[in-house]
Amino acid sequence: MEDFRNIGLIGRLGSPNVLETVRRLKRFLLDEGYNVILEEKLSELLPGHGLQISTPKMMGEITDLVIVVGGDGSLLGAARALAKSNVPVLGVNRGRLGFLTDISPDEIEEKVAEVLSGRYVADRRFLLDAEIKRQGEPVGFGDALNDVILHPGKSARMIHFDLYIEGQFVYSQRSDGLIVSTPTGSTAYSLSGGGPIMHPKLDALVLVPMFPHTLSSRPIVVDGNSEVKIVLNEDVPIYPQISCDGQTHLTVAPGDSVTIRKKPFKARLIHPIGHNFYETCRTKLGWS
Repeated sequence: MEDFRNIGLIGRLGSPNVLETVRRLKRFLLDEGYNVILEEKLSELLPGHGLQISTPKMMGEITDLVIVVGGDGSLLGAARALAKSNVPVLGVNRGRLGFLTDISPDEIEEKVAEVLSGRYVADRRFLLDAEIKRQGEPVGFGDALNDVILHPGKSARMIHFDLYIEGQFVYSQRSDGLIVSTPTGSTAYSLSGGGPIMHPKLDALVLVPMFPHTLSSRPIVVDGNSEVKIVLNEDVPIYPQISCDGQTHLTVAPGDSVTIRKKPFKARLIHPIGHNFYETCRTKLGWS
């Protein structure tokens, strides 16, 4: 069992609800004798807090646990920043829909106390690296826990690209783009595009074409260690975008290639006991 002494707090900015929950959490943790470290931007919204502050990346070096208050988007950003340090991340949901942030605000003290006493379930989620090359030279990088998406940006034009998996040619496609998703991301944008729901423990990627020109284009599930390469056709009339988790946006040019592969390390998420993927699906997706 891990000893959680130093606890980092990260919160979504610009939300009074998040701030109220962070204050409540801070008070609870300090009363229980824990050392609390605030993310630097969040700390500016809590004047006179008197606590140690840290960048999200440094937090991984100085904390034993990071609690993220917000929605899944906040947790995605924190998980990417912290994955390399191997520090566990716990989510408190102040967003609309949470597959990753699973403690509700009205049960904070109870559930956080359980986790701190060692009653929790842990899981590891793999992340993706995306590398853009222009004439063989790297020109852009991004990383994602959910998905890497090729899309037209502000244009309404179709994108023409070739897809390779593990160096093998798969197809040439005209579509609005392609979603390359991890199991974690399979309940996010990939699902809207008609992709399958994948259990988080799967070691697989799903490739979901967005509004393909040919109706026979269907999502493909491949081994999680596959290298996926998208090569934009030289005659693409637009400069499409690559979005990582919907948070990092990179512009690609005609003829560019985008290579997507698994990162060598994984994000560590922890959940209160009783966390159940299928129950979350039932609640969030309205299954009966």
